[in-house]
Amino acid sequence: MPHLAIDAVLFDLDGTLLDSAPDLTHAMNRLRQEHGLPALPLATLRPVVGTGARGMLAVGLGVTPQEAEFESLRVRFLSFYAEQLLGESTLFAQVPGVLAELQRAGVAWGIVTNKATRFAEPIVRGLAALAGAQVLVCGDTTAQSKPHPEPLLHACRVLGVAPERTVYVGDDERDIVAGRAAGTHTIAAAWGYLGQGEPVATWGADVVHEHPHQLLNWLNLA
Repeated sequence: MPHLAIDAVLFDLDGTLLDSAPDLTHAMNRLRQEHGLPALPLATLRPVVGTGARGMLAVGLGVTPQEAEFESLRVRFLSFYAEQLLGESTLFAQVPGVLAELQRAGVAWGIVTNKATRFAEPIVRGLAALAGAQVLVCGDTTAQSKPHPEPLLHACRVLGVAPERTVYVGDDERDIVAGRAAGTHTIAAAWGYLGQGEPVATWGADVVHEHPHQLLNWLNLA
């Protein structure tokens, strides 16, 4: 259980609230098709969804940001994704109920994501369960993005809450790094994508949850 009372819960988006892997995989496979390559299975791309276009292009086409063609491929990939933001993407099971319970209990909640505003805002508007978000901080909202703590600190300022009375839930190590640097409690979402780096147990989160509903138990709301 948390050692201090919690006034707000902040969530990462992709891999924490939203399973966007199907639509991102679809976008990558359209790009691969343009290059005469066969489609990759969802299982191959799913682990790197949380790392954005950089990770998707590394696995999908073997291209890194250091290579000259990276930027044009990134733009093309994102253009495909923009055409289908919510084609097959859905909220993870239990997420709508968790968010509804936070609202019922009067706990403020919001979203802090590295996803650009032009993608994140339509997704949040398009999913009724996310309508209660009291703040949305995107990758281009502040000058720095995660793992820098500024996006989380900005969200806390908007909500009028202290970081030490806030918890951040995310499925990537950089989420935990950002939360610790900002002074929030941190929960690693083991139901998410988790990336291809160090095991989730080594990230230094205050706690690792296997299912979204565990958050309510942790907050003594269930």
